[in-house]
Amino acid sequence: MSDAKPLVIFTTLLIEKSPQALPLGAACVASSVKHSPLTKDFCNVQLVSFCKEDKVFEELSGTCTAGLSSDKSFSEDEISDSFASYIASELLKKNPKAVGFSVFVWNRTVLEKAAAILKEKGIKVIAGGPEVTARPETFSSFDFAVSGEGEAVVPQVIKNLLSESGSEIEKKSVSDSACDSVLEYSPYLDGTLDPSVYGGALWELARGCPFKCSYCYESKGLNKVRQFSLDRIEKELDLFAEKKVNQVFVLDPTYNANKERAVKLINLIAKKTPDTFYYFEARAEFIDRELARAFTKIPCALQIGLQSADENVLRLVNRPFNRKQFVKNIAVLNEEGVVFGLDVIYGLPGDTFKGFKNSVDFAVSQYPNNLEIFCLSVLPGTDLYDRASELKLTFEEVPPYHIIKSETYSSEDLEKSERIAKACSVFYNEGRAVPWFNTILHACQMRASDFFAEFYDFATKLSGVKEKFFSGICSAGHSEIEALQCEFISCKFHQKKLDRLLDAALDIIHFNGAYSRKTDTGKSETVTLKYPAEYIDSEYAMDLNFFVKNVKKRTDRVII
Repeated sequence: MSDAKPLVIFTTLLIEKSPQALPLGAACVASSVKHSPLTKDFCNVQLVSFCKEDKVFEELSGTCTAGLSSDKSFSEDEISDSFASYIASELLKKNPKAVGFSVFVWNRTVLEKAAAILKEKGIKVIAGGPEVTARPETFSSFDFAVSGEGEAVVPQVIKNLLSESGSEIEKKSVSDSACDSVLEYSPYLDGTLDPSVYGGALWELARGCPFKCSYCYESKGLNKVRQFSLDRIEKELDLFAEKKVNQVFVLDPTYNANKERAVKLINLIAKKTPDTFYYFEARAEFIDRELARAFTKIPCALQIGLQSADENVLRLVNRPFNRKQFVKNIAVLNEEGVVFGLDVIYGLPGDTFKGFKNSVDFAVSQYPNNLEIFCLSVLPGTDLYDRASELKLTFEEVPPYHIIKSETYSSEDLEKSERIAKACSVFYNEGRAVPWFNTILHACQMRASDFFAEFYDFATKLSGVKEKFFSGICSAGHSEIEALQCEFISCKFHQKKLDRLLDAALDIIHFNGAYSRKTDTGKSETVTLKYPAEYIDSEYAMDLNFFVKNVKKRTDRVII
């Protein structure tokens, strides 16, 4: 006997298949529909996700030439049409009665087109997510648009849309006020979402943010943090242990806003999942010695939003900044050996290209493990979007809403900033340059921002480098990047008449590169050095002039 209950699918298009990009939002809403008294016996629920990295999407976009004409080029509209048709056709095979779409900046266009195809077939379509929350009125092509946390209202929406006895829906959209009940059900614990499929987990410990940064969706949200229960957190940790989850990205925008709770949870993590690597977002102003030492109890890394090193710029986006306190607290992280990265945004109101370069230089001087540089997006639903005219910001009207120019930041300067960002990503982050980068800068007497700009110009003149290294995601391996780093540094040292320091510089790069690859892959490497390894791997190597004056050359073959 067939099951007559209608099928409801929750779906999204992911930018990549990874722990950072798993469909948590759609899964949370699916879980709420599974458990709600309104819908648990009324419908069947499935979570179906699509990913731009799947081979079929690569073929549709023309990036994979298997079975396609290699000289065929595709417009963005053609690609999004192909994506939408594929998504709709795959969903139609499952014969759903309703489909809920989790909509973000990067997938809005495609999902709107897919929903339109489904709607023509008589399937009810619902939109939710950050893009919808920002401007629900612009999603009128859907049967329903949910603004806010969907767990609280989607079960009622499903009941009303699919049930003849359900009450009529008068509005095309609903704004959901904060509701603690949305924190009750875990998509991990009920099997909606399997972290092992994605190589790790996105993990919520709380919702809400105590801050009101103008460029963030939270700028107009509730000024409070709602914490998940310790019981749920412990059960999820037990599941991560059982599934042998090797990495977890904690979604709390400010994990350390409550230090006592932060330390307590770190101790719990250390007890239940001591081998899992955790990524946290933290605020530098709340770091102290006790918290820094707590982080050393588990394998983890922190990502800290600097955004700008200019207090006046940050004041315009409602983000207080005390430079002296920031430096002091970051020093504590370095002293305790905590791995951390920094974020910088270019194009902020009141900022300039010179000011952005100063922020990059300041960030690098703090020895972050990685430096993520982003173009400002003026996101609908944020305070910055509402004040854009007042601040004289010109930005894209469609996703990703990037800044085009401002009163103090020309479009040409934004292009130069983008080149610095790309160079930093390849040279510093993918190139794993943190152990030696400031040593090279000191020897060259260069600012980090100028170094990145010159590296970009140098590298993009080489055959095939721009396509492989700077077009979207860098496809080169670390050894290839290291070779490019060494080629540029050799050229730069020769220009600056620093040839006497070059052998030592290259030894430091090769030694640290081999060590990082060994850590990454577990495979041993043999590296031949022109200086003794014990000095290359020491504080002597922090000053190349001092090193060359005091350390004698000696060929050293080292197995890492």
